[in-house]
Amino acid sequence: MFLPKVFARVPGKVRRPVAGAAVLAVALLVWDVNLRLPQAQIAVAAMNTIATSAVWPAPAALAQGGATFSLAASGHIPMPANTPAAHASTLLAMPATSAASVLAFWFAGQRESAPDVQIAFSWFDRATAQWTPARFVVNKEAVGQELGFGVRRLGNPVAWLDAQGRVHLFVVATGLGGWAAGRVLHLQQKEPLVLDGRALNAMVFESVRVLPLSWLWNTSHLVRSAPLALADGGMLLPLYFELGIKYPIAARFGAAGEFLGLQRLSRRGSLLQPTLVMQDETHWLAFLRDHSAERKVAVAQTTNAGLDWHDLPNLTLDNPDASVAGLGLGPGLMVLAYNPSTTGRQTLDLSASANGQDWRTVATLAQGSGNSEFSYPALTWADDSLWVSYTDQRQRIAWQRLKLTPSTPEGKP
Repeated sequence: MFLPKVFARVPGKVRRPVAGAAVLAVALLVWDVNLRLPQAQIAVAAMNTIATSAVWPAPAALAQGGATFSLAASGHIPMPANTPAAHASTLLAMPATSAASVLAFWFAGQRESAPDVQIAFSWFDRATAQWTPARFVVNKEAVGQELGFGVRRLGNPVAWLDAQGRVHLFVVATGLGGWAAGRVLHLQQKEPLVLDGRALNAMVFESVRVLPLSWLWNTSHLVRSAPLALADGGMLLPLYFELGIKYPIAARFGAAGEFLGLQRLSRRGSLLQPTLVMQDETHWLAFLRDHSAERKVAVAQTTNAGLDWHDLPNLTLDNPDASVAGLGLGPGLMVLAYNPSTTGRQTLDLSASANGQDWRTVATLAQGSGNSEFSYPALTWADDSLWVSYTDQRQRIAWQRLKLTPSTPEGKP
């Protein structure tokens, strides 16, 4: 599906979006229409005919609701030189044959939304058990030149490894209007991934396109959380709309990264930044940031591999309108990283659940006071461990590696 662009083309100059009262008026209409459209009409493709089971990231033997979590390693991912600000990391688990256990991407620069912000990259070396020096792999000038229009800022990278061994990046890009007017860029690695360290250090990305998420020039759609891996080699990418009203959506991709369709996950108008979690192969939960005054973690679910989604009551877990990250490790064990407060992001907890409704805190990942901020967590499973990354004071990216000890049938470690 190809959608029109509203960009001024000025020879010899960076192309910048054309904005005006007419566009804003149409946007108001779109908010109203989107809020009322049934799910089948919102779908870009016939999503209600696609049902593919998801796959567990961890061995089934670890999937015990009473499992204990212990810290194996922690620290900060190296920053690019002379870069004082960092935010919104994502983690990508690598195959056992790779030199890397995990890849990390985040956005960094002088400050959030600064002109120099780029997407940074580092990887955890299995041989040395260290993160490699960070480097920038995506900048707005190169992306704008490839796509044919100006990009004002970049943020919120999300990574995925396709069935051909190629890394894909989904990145929020804005023109005029700030984050609420963002669109989602799809980039991919130029060459299929070679798993040695030299190839990882030389990895280069090229632009594929802006994701076709709405007819209004794809405006105000953003990405934040990791995709849900599917048994057919594809994935379900959580996204959200946030101009005026806020609601979660998901895009399905095939094994080679081809865009297959789009669906809405909730009928509510205050939810954003969904994270998708398996309860079993076809029963999935979306945990969400709630922008309303309730200050709780919100939930939606599908029991038929995404054929349809329904809202559930909010969890009892407090959350200060902040990003959360979830991961289903195996039958009977899912985890959620979140800020357990209604007022701030001074504490970041990890909780576990067997059913997605009843949660127990298994680790305090970070804790501060006053204006401290530990936020925007990311989770992945690699090398028989749970990996966590998160923003530390908007200055750098912290990481932890947690080992799991399964419970016995009697519930004892």
